[in-house]
Amino acid sequence: MNIIRGGQFLVKETKAADIFTPEDFNEEQIMMRESVKEFIDKEVIPQKERFEKKDYAFTEEIMRKAGELGFLGVAVPEAYGGLGMDFISTLLVCDYFSGASGSLSTAFGAHTGIGTMPITLYGTEEQKLKYVPKLASGEWFGAYCLTEPGAGSDANSGKTKAVLSEDGTHYKITGQKMWISNAGFCNVFIVFARIEDDKNITGFIVENDATNGITLGEEEHKLGIRSSSTRQVFFNETKVPVENMLAARGEGFKIAMNALNVGRIKLGVACLDAQRRTISLATNYANERYQFGVPIASFGAIKAKIANMATSCYAGESATYRAGGDIAKRIQLRHESGNSFQEAELKGVEEFAIECSIIKVAVSEDVQNCTDEGIQVYGGMGFSEDTPMEAAWRDARIARIYEGTNEINRMLSVGMLIKKAMKGHVDLLGPAMKVAEELMGIPDFSVPDYSELFAEEKEMIVKLKKAFLMVAGAGVQKFGPDLEKHQQLLMAAADMLIEIYMAESTILRTEKLVLKNGEAACTEQIAMAKLYLYNAVDIINTKGKEGIASFTEGDEQRMMLMGLKRFTKYQNLPNVIALRDTIADKVIKENHYCF
Repeated sequence: MNIIRGGQFLVKETKAADIFTPEDFNEEQIMMRESVKEFIDKEVIPQKERFEKKDYAFTEEIMRKAGELGFLGVAVPEAYGGLGMDFISTLLVCDYFSGASGSLSTAFGAHTGIGTMPITLYGTEEQKLKYVPKLASGEWFGAYCLTEPGAGSDANSGKTKAVLSEDGTHYKITGQKMWISNAGFCNVFIVFARIEDDKNITGFIVENDATNGITLGEEEHKLGIRSSSTRQVFFNETKVPVENMLAARGEGFKIAMNALNVGRIKLGVACLDAQRRTISLATNYANERYQFGVPIASFGAIKAKIANMATSCYAGESATYRAGGDIAKRIQLRHESGNSFQEAELKGVEEFAIECSIIKVAVSEDVQNCTDEGIQVYGGMGFSEDTPMEAAWRDARIARIYEGTNEINRMLSVGMLIKKAMKGHVDLLGPAMKVAEELMGIPDFSVPDYSELFAEEKEMIVKLKKAFLMVAGAGVQKFGPDLEKHQQLLMAAADMLIEIYMAESTILRTEKLVLKNGEAACTEQIAMAKLYLYNAVDIINTKGKEGIASFTEGDEQRMMLMGLKRFTKYQNLPNVIALRDTIADKVIKENHYCF
């Protein structure tokens, strides 16, 4: 088993054979996927309009049915009433459960992730036996109380207090929490509060009991996810037994951060089936809608949209399941080396926190773009509540805010990479110095042999990594620890990092597919890999220039801009219009997202 560390994709070559792709699902995983799809198509799609009418009871009803079928307990160990399936299976269920409705996706994610996982991973044996089986079966539902009016991205700044009683048997929690998903029907809260003047918050398991100083605000009226129950929760000297403290005193911030790591990759995977369904609906409409005597699907302008939508979805799948496979391998390695279930799961995900942030940003923005283009394909009808696109667009918008805003995640991805380099987990310094030396040398003007599939594309990925190392390396050299204060530079570097990971994942997945099925069977996938890379090169060039111009001048700036030009230059520019036509023709012919 070839194991890499998080962030090492930037400085180590990854072989296609070593990544996990959606084509690698085993028989059990395929059966689970089909069960989830059947459930959603039967129970949710025919009554989808109920989610737009703030039918919170319907969301709860669907969640209970999902619990009865075992979908809420996929990640829960069998000892606590779950199915005990692996990390990939967890992602797979989240993927196909989440695509039909943002309201249901939010209820599912909040319950199975931040509502259940903190107890599964941090709870004592007694806590797990008491609460987790009920949560895994859907008998009880969970919610997560972290955000406060004054504490959003700065999660550790919460004002909610926990005061120990005089007899030492319980804590009294007082404070206000907001934007609490599932609050209207949950049975148990994971609540974060500060004890005395502790530096860090502490987690508690709090049962939802109105007679114990807990009151709920009215349901929030939101742009999208309209049937996701979202309320404020007020605690007024709510008594919580001391044995309901989660982990140790002051460890709440750690729980919150690790829950976010898992939440980020799950947020990414939860946006994938929404894209598949949007692409399929838009293609159906384009095939049926006639203008000037022909279906609008035959128009180049519409084809470009369908091709771009499909390519982004394919790239999102490629990157998300690649990272999921790496996390699964790391979890397995830790199990084999004697780690407990909790330790293996936590450390496995934490190792790939950079990739989790990358996926969260990329896929949440892709689903927004996809639904936006879906509206455009429908034209005026897309703006109407009578067609499915406007609801999909509204539901997609929250994804860029959940699990840490995309701005926070951009800065985190680069910040975490630099910290890993400082710890010696990823060697960035050596490769960055080599790039600096290369800039001083004479370029190689020989014409390379690009006869093999993806030969130039793979070389381009290597060059794009050099572009990132050049910009980020110079930024670290210039600002040192103060780099984190230069947020716009960090965000430009993050966009470069994101596009490298997404483009490389797409190429590696396609190469693996070609090795299995042959080039002729993968024409459209090859086109998508080339199209994604072409667009990524443009973004990296733009963001590189932005970054370089922000902290250099004179000869240094000229040299770095020349380097950027060299690192983003194709020898053979792809025919982008032909690539888009190849992709769109396949989707239009099949009349759905078919990859």
